[in-house]
Amino acid sequence: MEEKNKMNRRKFLRRSVMGAAALTIVPRHVLGNGYLAPSDQLTKGIIGTGSMGRGHVNYAGTRLVAVCDVDTKHLEMGKALVNETIAAYEDFRDLIMDKNVDIVHIATPPHWHGIMSVEAAKAGKDIWCEKPMTRTIGEGKRVMEAVKQYGSMFRLNTWFRFDDSFYGLGTPVRPLKKLVQSGLLGWPLKVTISKHTGFDWKFYWVGKEYLEPQPVPKELNYDMWLGPAPYKPYNAHRVHANFRGYWDYDGGGLGDMGQHYIDPVQYFLGKDNTSPVKVEVDAPQQHPEAVGTWRSITYTYEDGCQIVLWGGDYGDPNTPYISGPNGNVYKNFVCDIPNWEKKLADFPEPEPQVTDFIESVKTRKPFALNERYGFRSATIVNMGLAALRLNRTLNFDPEKLEFINDEAANRLVDQPMRSPWNI
Repeated sequence: MEEKNKMNRRKFLRRSVMGAAALTIVPRHVLGNGYLAPSDQLTKGIIGTGSMGRGHVNYAGTRLVAVCDVDTKHLEMGKALVNETIAAYEDFRDLIMDKNVDIVHIATPPHWHGIMSVEAAKAGKDIWCEKPMTRTIGEGKRVMEAVKQYGSMFRLNTWFRFDDSFYGLGTPVRPLKKLVQSGLLGWPLKVTISKHTGFDWKFYWVGKEYLEPQPVPKELNYDMWLGPAPYKPYNAHRVHANFRGYWDYDGGGLGDMGQHYIDPVQYFLGKDNTSPVKVEVDAPQQHPEAVGTWRSITYTYEDGCQIVLWGGDYGDPNTPYISGPNGNVYKNFVCDIPNWEKKLADFPEPEPQVTDFIESVKTRKPFALNERYGFRSATIVNMGLAALRLNRTLNFDPEKLEFINDEAANRLVDQPMRSPWNI
């Protein structure tokens, strides 16, 4: 049986590397009348049962049937999430090929998100992916293409564009969207994301510049944890809770919180189908492997709109969250336009969105934060990370999805993967 499992994995890997398009699994939503009956209960499998994976078990309308982790201790904790026997895998390909799984929930470090999302799409699965969507712009483009090609439903797990109060800003995003699209603030707009406007970039996600090699714990398949990332000797600070501090796996506080903070801005500025054309950074020189801190990152769109990120305590405490030619918006949805509430009441509400992923899976209508919109906000994050690593201003082509006349920056768009992994 073990030899058979090894053969299945090799076949799966060979199919991934060669880019074969044939589906090996037919999802339930393409059977029968072409949709999943609303009375059916959807099933899900979670890849990565560390703290994030274990924190997203009970979303309504689903039943957990499988878990996967390369750390056997985490795997045991995953199995204990429900009071029934469920499938447990140490190789994500086995979970993706499980015919009982409808939705694949990806809660691994970001360097795995691209490969796993593409393979889940190829297998006919719907996908719930933690942020950031992908670690590079090239991987995000491939995920977007695969989801479209294979007809999967995709959700990126940040929800502030449609639900909940937006961190320390003290307001949901919907009224901001209505005010911006009304035109009362004028155009172009500048949005400032900083500690002063309610957003903390979590600068404790920094790496150590030298890690002493340590023995690999017996419970961890370290080679599989690394996967497509370059081989580096094991150190406890490199994996699990601390991986965000290393460029090989994530991008520090910006990689961790960037899509949470920036995606709603992209939404209310109406930028879901484009990207900034320039990114500027003010930061210390970054270490080649360990993520450091930064003072500011400024993104500029072709029409002059800007998103300005201030790190730590930098920036003017009195700066508005949104500033425009005709008015400003501060915390708790305070606007300095005279009689703005009365004026705003005459404008239409934002277009409705599908904000329940289970509804999206059942109806096959794209989720509010789907692969296309998620790709664009992930691209904003990854543009900033590229500028930080190179410590210079970069110009970007939103259509070609590449940096302009900058070979070094474009090497960060499509980064090599460690053999045999390929996207």
